[in-house]
Amino acid sequence: MNYNFKQLMQLFNKKMKIPIYYIDAFTDTLFSGNPAAVIFSDINDGDLMQKIAQENNLSETAFIREESGKHFIRWFAPSCEIDLCGHATLASAFVYFNFINKSADEFTVHSKINGQLKVNVGGDLLLLDFPKDTLRKNSMHEEILEVLGVPPIELYEGRDDILAILDNEALVRGIKPDFSLLKNINKRGLIVSAEGSDCDFVSRCFFPSTGVDEDPVTGSAHTTLTPYWSKKLGKKKLHAKQLSERGGVLYCEEKNSRVVIGGKAVNYLQGSIYL
Repeated sequence: MNYNFKQLMQLFNKKMKIPIYYIDAFTDTLFSGNPAAVIFSDINDGDLMQKIAQENNLSETAFIREESGKHFIRWFAPSCEIDLCGHATLASAFVYFNFINKSADEFTVHSKINGQLKVNVGGDLLLLDFPKDTLRKNSMHEEILEVLGVPPIELYEGRDDILAILDNEALVRGIKPDFSLLKNINKRGLIVSAEGSDCDFVSRCFFPSTGVDEDPVTGSAHTTLTPYWSKKLGKKKLHAKQLSERGGVLYCEEKNSRVVIGGKAVNYLQGSIYL
């Protein structure tokens, strides 16, 4: 059947139109930080969410659904659902404060695994309130040496990831992990960190099992990093940098069983998905 332009537009307009935002998180500059897609809608089909995340092909897509006055959040990488994602939560809060409820100064979401999460406006920062990770010693030194090509001076295991402490910032900047070997480690991924030269600590994060070899900036990893460096440096408030190619800046504070992670965000794109 042949359609004229008017008929094609009528068919096109019958599709479900869903707003989507691309936000660069943990930065105040476009084309840096970690980009996340944010979708506020009533979509609650995990298979459809996964297809959208795969199509977006960003490290994470956040889906926020409102029900009975509460916001529920789910995060998807291109290949799987994620239990916790900091930068996509920060990006979601940025969308909420700037496009959905401009008078609000707090954004509360409920997640399946980690319960209630809050983001507050704190001056020019957005402040994530996340559960603090618990670290235990890890004995996979030989395996991690093979992955990194350099020996970690300390090795820990957290809720989702392995944390490898290296001797200095230059080693963190220069590592080239063997991603094929890293995929065989039975965790979400690997965090590599060292004390910083112009900040308290630096890190890089590698998650090939989720379809993301290196994550540009990883908020959730700082629930693991903050308690380690807080104890190591003897201070509660920490200035952190993630040394990916895009780079990012985070302001972290250990508060009892929680970690507050502050950062900025900028809007890159607003558009629509047609389903």
